Amino acid sequence: MTEDQSRNDVDQENQKTSWLSKLANLFTDEPQNRTDLIAILTEAHENGLLDADALNMMKGALKVSELQVRQVMVPRAQMVVVPNTADIEAVLPIIVESGHSRFPVVGEDKDEIEGILLAKDVLKSFVKGEDDFKLSEIIRPAVVIPESKQVNILLNEFRTSHNHMAIIIDEYGGVAGLVTIEDILEEIVGDIDDEYDDQEDPYVLKIKENLYRINALTTIADFNEQFDFQFDDSEYDTLGGMVASYAGRLPETGEQVEVDELLFKIAKADKRRIEFLEVELS
Repeated sequence: MTEDQSRNDVDQENQKTSWLSKLANLFTDEPQNRTDLIAILTEAHENGLLDADALNMMKGALKVSELQVRQVMVPRAQMVVVPNTADIEAVLPIIVESGHSRFPVVGEDKDEIEGILLAKDVLKSFVKGEDDFKLSEIIRPAVVIPESKQVNILLNEFRTSHNHMAIIIDEYGGVAGLVTIEDILEEIVGDIDDEYDDQEDPYVLKIKENLYRINALTTIADFNEQFDFQFDDSEYDTLGGMVASYAGRLPETGEQVEVDELLFKIAKADKRRIEFLEVELS
């Protein structure tokens, strides 16, 4: 090894030690604000101490600590539910088409949550060939929480109780939506796709002049900023949630929904949520 190489190695080691000391001091000194913390973590990433995935997960964990469940929930209009009167022939297609593993069981309207149905419990009955299938006998109690609950507190409760889904109610006692443990984890680590999920397009993709394809998870604030609109984001966080609310239900692929004189076309939707929208802007 040459003298120059040895000197470079020493310099790199000193730099790494310096940044490790700063990170250590971060947790031993007086508490600092969130902006300062992110700045130090970002600088550590730029100096090679954290990779991009680790940095994003740390940012996600910090973000989750400030969120309420209403900000990460699946809105009521996009919930996939099972009627309490459904027989096994009606339940199986819902399970197959949605691909979900847990379903709220509802009465005549979605404010009557009678419990949670697990797909595996239905499949057990199906495999056994039980003639007397009774939905009421296999549903499990639903966890009901207010929409103001902190996400990090709910995540800890999910871990300790082994529940994976909670029903969210608004201040009037009506069902506002639902949240799963996967929804929360995706806020920390990013979208969790299986090997069969399609690769998602960019959040905003220009198809041609004035025509855009937009991910329904795009926040209203980001849409307003990019296209100079003034949609109110006090009630809805994402475009998909806003469009579904204006439609009064979960619209299907190909449908059009008008929001404040702007026409949104549902480019892609499944049984649970809107995925992509198309909009033409003048």
